[in-house]
Amino acid sequence: MASSVLEATRAAHEDLERLERLAVRELQRDPANARDRLFQSHRVRHMLDLVVSTSDKLVEIYEDKDGARKDEISTHLTAPVQSDIFPKYYERLKEIRDYHRRNHSARFVSETDDYEELLKEEPAIEFTGEEAFGRYLDLHELYNEFINSKFGSLMEYSAYVGTFAQTEKIAHNLKATRPYKEYLEHILEYLMSFLYRTEPLQDIEKIFTKLESEFEEQWINGEVPGWENKGTEKESVLQESAVDLDYYSTVEELVELGPEKLKEALTARGLKGGGTVQQRAERLFLLKHTPLEKLDRKHFAKGDDLKKEIALIEMKMKRLCEILDEEEVQADSESDDEDQQIYNPLKLPMGWDGKPIPYWLYKLHGLGQEFKCEICGNHSYWGRRAYERHFKEWRHQHGMRCLGIPNTKNFNEITSIKEATALWERIQAKQGQNKWRPDLEEEYEDKDGNIYNKKTYTDLQRQGLI
Repeated sequence: MASSVLEATRAAHEDLERLERLAVRELQRDPANARDRLFQSHRVRHMLDLVVSTSDKLVEIYEDKDGARKDEISTHLTAPVQSDIFPKYYERLKEIRDYHRRNHSARFVSETDDYEELLKEEPAIEFTGEEAFGRYLDLHELYNEFINSKFGSLMEYSAYVGTFAQTEKIAHNLKATRPYKEYLEHILEYLMSFLYRTEPLQDIEKIFTKLESEFEEQWINGEVPGWENKGTEKESVLQESAVDLDYYSTVEELVELGPEKLKEALTARGLKGGGTVQQRAERLFLLKHTPLEKLDRKHFAKGDDLKKEIALIEMKMKRLCEILDEEEVQADSESDDEDQQIYNPLKLPMGWDGKPIPYWLYKLHGLGQEFKCEICGNHSYWGRRAYERHFKEWRHQHGMRCLGIPNTKNFNEITSIKEATALWERIQAKQGQNKWRPDLEEEYEDKDGNIYNKKTYTDLQRQGLI
């Protein structure tokens, strides 16, 4: 309970000290396994978040925008009148009693308590089955987005996991597009989420701030990985369309260069090349007194801005991949130190902790069942879940396209080429029955008033019977 500003300040400082001691105490404890180490990191991260929120409250108190702290300090500095001592004492006592009357569950936390409940809590961390409690990336959605895009290519999922960060293999004309930028943003968002869940003590904002400062310098010098030719191309264009602004003292002198020469000089520097000759000259003349990197962004061409944004996202994505690789190597080295012969006579799949999963879990998910799909080239799927999911994956879709059959819900659970072809023929025949058949449905009438369909009438007429 803090009924005054000074009491709230004191309580906040006390909470900060307790949280700091608690974080140190937790970090001094050696975790028993990888799961315990992950929970330890999340508990410490939660304590740090509480430290930040409490510090923000203290900053607001010390800023004293409403002047309450200053007023309270001034009242304490003023010597109380003898007659006011006891009335103020009983008024304060009444506030305390009223508070505890309203809050029956309020309890006193001693200095030795140290928020023990924070050390006992088990953090709620959500992982998909594919991620195996932080051991692997689950990139299925991003994989489908990649292979169905113009900048992607058809490949196995396992190959995509190993090469998705190698963006330099994609042509520049395919990369400088909005869909590719959105795809990169989805990857970056997932990697940040995965890194926060597996390494909560990593300061991603600090990493990105340092990387952005390095990126600006590399971009100007044309040294960004995967975009190096941008700088050399720019230098060659600048040499071809060189306009030394030191020789021009007014905009009118630049106008005399003509529209084409001005456009070449502007586009070589990444600036907009449109507008009248006067506007182009004014835009180029700005560089005489202002460095290119400090120029207002409104003067730059949008295509160049898009490439710069994409290059920055690529650098961020690769940096996060490097961090994840470092953590994986460290985890593997730790597991090698503790490596021992694992008894696994039933050949059960390995779990997140590097040990065989329980047999009941193996039976529950039906991982011993093998499903073969002839349409997928006799590929095997283990477990009912993987089998049902494969009907929407690229391998099955590709097989159906090769057969010339649309991959609709009618063909779910069908893995035989013969069965799929037969069903497609029945569907086509059924659709054909509903079509207009003029030979059978178009009617003709003879001179006696008899009604025939077109086929019968034509045959009788040919025989001379009508």
